Amino acid sequence: MPCTCNQNFTGSASDLYNEIATQIHQNSGTITGDAGSGSFTVPVLFSHIEGTYTVAGQQLTIQVTKTGPVGCNAICNYLTSHIH
Repeated sequence: MPCTCNQNFTGSASDLYNEIATQIHQNSGTITGDAGSGSFTVPVLFSHIEGTYTVAGQQLTIQVTKTGPVGCNAICNYLTSHIH
């Protein structure tokens, strides 16, 4: 089931993108796009999480389109706890 996560951040959108891309790559995932918008896939257990992201001002919006075996609340909590 799709879900949306919103998180305010400090710093530049470019720094945020680099931080997110690093975390995704460290977890064997892929990311396409740039500091303004894009998509990602991250493997988890026997499936994967997919989604898109957009940045508007100092707010990041993540639309999770495939949650795999993990619930939306757990995904949003994890994602927003790792964004500063």
